[in-house]
Amino acid sequence: MYNGNNSFTIFGNKKVFMRKANGFIPALLIFLGSLTLPLFAQTDTTQSVLGERVKTGYNLGVLPAVAFDSDIGFQYGLLANLFQYGDGSTYPDYRWSLYAEWSRTTKGSGINQLFFDSKYLLPHQLRITADLSFLTERALDFYGFNGYEAVYDPEFEDDTPGNEDYISRVFYRHERKVARVTVDLQRKISTLPLRWLAGYGYFNYRIGTVDIDRLNKGQDEADKLPPVDVLYDKYVYWGIIPEEEADGGSHHIVKLGLVYDTRPNESNPGSGIWTELVLMTAPRFVGNSETAFTKLAITHRQYLPLKRDKLTFAYRLGWQGTIDGKVPFYMQPYMINTFTKTTKNDGLGGARSLRGILRNRIVGDAFAYANLELRYKFLKFYRWNQNFYLSLNGFSDLGTITKTMEVNQLLVPAD
Repeated sequence: MYNGNNSFTIFGNKKVFMRKANGFIPALLIFLGSLTLPLFAQTDTTQSVLGERVKTGYNLGVLPAVAFDSDIGFQYGLLANLFQYGDGSTYPDYRWSLYAEWSRTTKGSGINQLFFDSKYLLPHQLRITADLSFLTERALDFYGFNGYEAVYDPEFEDDTPGNEDYISRVFYRHERKVARVTVDLQRKISTLPLRWLAGYGYFNYRIGTVDIDRLNKGQDEADKLPPVDVLYDKYVYWGIIPEEEADGGSHHIVKLGLVYDTRPNESNPGSGIWTELVLMTAPRFVGNSETAFTKLAITHRQYLPLKRDKLTFAYRLGWQGTIDGKVPFYMQPYMINTFTKTTKNDGLGGARSLRGILRNRIVGDAFAYANLELRYKFLKFYRWNQNFYLSLNGFSDLGTITKTMEVNQLLVPAD
């Protein structure tokens, strides 16, 4: 984690200020383990591909979703992934996949997601990916805008006895509900490893302050959150978040793009290139008259084999920015891609973009990032009709704001 020292410090005896310094934020974490864990298969064969047994028929993986947070409560639920491999001729590619996740927390947060993907279901070599999600977050991370320009002071949320700067454990949080429907089509262009992409998405955001009363239910008196304004409330009151954006909104999104892909397989490639250029627009002619905008995202990934099926160096370079219109603040963290299986596409910051950096810590009108990984598969085995492997990953992540959001400071107090 890190602290910036050049932007908003909120109130009390501390001054409020802003400096133009984007900063370049690195995160370095070494060697975390990972395990592939599909749990059930109907059928398989004994044919070997790089030491794996080819799957046929249906393959079902089920895992519990369990976590605990003192403020949002105990999380419980299930996630499941059903694969159909047919006769195995496309393995390790599946013929189609259906992913489902359902979870709740005892304080009201929840995930409801269905995701479908198939290269082979539609005619004319069309690939379809579709996502239907409803996500409720009672305490979503919110640290302001423009990276280091918005100071994060951990003492504001540290309720250790004797900390005079403590405000609330959820000071850097707000509430968000998102209903999301997306459908994308891809098709190869001639015999080249190139595909076009076209898609449509509907996004409905409902934004608000943290429901303190709800989070305090069942808490001991000493653990209850104080009834104070959080950072989101301050931003709304000061006019940094415009009134017309404060409660959220609905957007009809059109995606167009090109994908260059030479990976031998998608699940865990050991070689190849995967590059995307995606235009995401909310045009006026489909009902976005007050919130029309266009963003461009360029993402390049490459997988370099250092030892066949054992050691791979993988990296991702990305840039995303607004090229037309004004994007509502709640849409700025959305990371554009061509495969929306990820439940929460927020960044920069967090496990999906900059590991070791607070989620949504770096929010701007344009940003660049890099992820570097050394992936070592040290053990592969076959049990319970499944292919397993254990791996160690060393990685380093980098990110920076390349274009700041405009911030109205007219109502921000001087101290």
